[in-house]
Amino acid sequence: MDPLDFRIANIPKKPYKTIGSYRGSKKMGNHRQTESRDYKVQSGTYGVVVSIYHSDGSVALSHGGVEIGQGINTKAVQVCAYKLGIPMEKISVKPSNNLVAPNSSMTGASFTSEAVCWGTIKACDVLLARMKPVKDKMDKPSWEELVKKCYTEFINMSASSMSSPRDPELSSYEIYGVCATEIELDVLTGQHQVLRVNLLEDVGNSMSPEIDMGQVEGAFIMGLGYYTTEQTVVGKDGEILTNRTWNYKPPGAKDIPINFNVKFPRDNPNPVGVLKSKAVGEPPFCLAVSIPLAIRQAVASVRTQNDKTAPKWYKFDGPSTVENTFMNCLHNYNLYTL
Repeated sequence: MDPLDFRIANIPKKPYKTIGSYRGSKKMGNHRQTESRDYKVQSGTYGVVVSIYHSDGSVALSHGGVEIGQGINTKAVQVCAYKLGIPMEKISVKPSNNLVAPNSSMTGASFTSEAVCWGTIKACDVLLARMKPVKDKMDKPSWEELVKKCYTEFINMSASSMSSPRDPELSSYEIYGVCATEIELDVLTGQHQVLRVNLLEDVGNSMSPEIDMGQVEGAFIMGLGYYTTEQTVVGKDGEILTNRTWNYKPPGAKDIPINFNVKFPRDNPNPVGVLKSKAVGEPPFCLAVSIPLAIRQAVASVRTQNDKTAPKWYKFDGPSTVENTFMNCLHNYNLYTL
């Protein structure tokens, strides 16, 4: 039975629409593997404070998330600008602290960015509601004029909010993705190249497509390292022997797929997501398992050639490193001309 047929048969029986499909051929030494994954996301609690300044109409924002390269600050600014109807240049993100955002959840598990964005939306809604009576008395004021007038009317132009998984407007949801990976294996050395990756990721209506694209690509490469190079070796006394880059191998520039295609489906809103979006971060990591499975397909072809009695299947015990792949090819010097 084809593994893809098995996975399709076990997808939850819900009325999901088809967002894409791919089925590749398998051929000796150059193998494609199609992989699909679903990932369930829930939320945490993060405090958000949004303040407006009367001098120039600028806005400052602080939140309980941690910017670690995932673009959380950029997304928060974009959402704040969208809600207030002002340019992003007027908004700055201030460092977080436990006065601004006490009791925040840890940053991780893919839900922090959208939780902070949701808290930002609610804080902006509070501010807009306070400013509305003043705006209704004015004749199409500019943002700066409105802010100054609110200041003279003693309107509180600082609001706090907190995202919560118990918010009735939000709920957990599933993220789907499919990936087809093609690798080329040198059976004499155990080395491989990832020739092509076609990845379709379910992001709903992305709040920031360029950030989400980078998150998908980065997560996949992290998975590539986890599944093919980053082997942990422990000594007899429990010490970590792979404790530096001389013997622990994170992925490098040459490990990136030669042809790396990532696509988001259009018109695919998430009805329970923040601004119809879905979380992006860890889910694409799961799709990188298509790489070791493609390696296994290639090794299976070699095993049946080198030993007619050997099974195609072999045990996965950690990442599919060069050494692991070479050893499982069942080489025999009698098969080669020396």
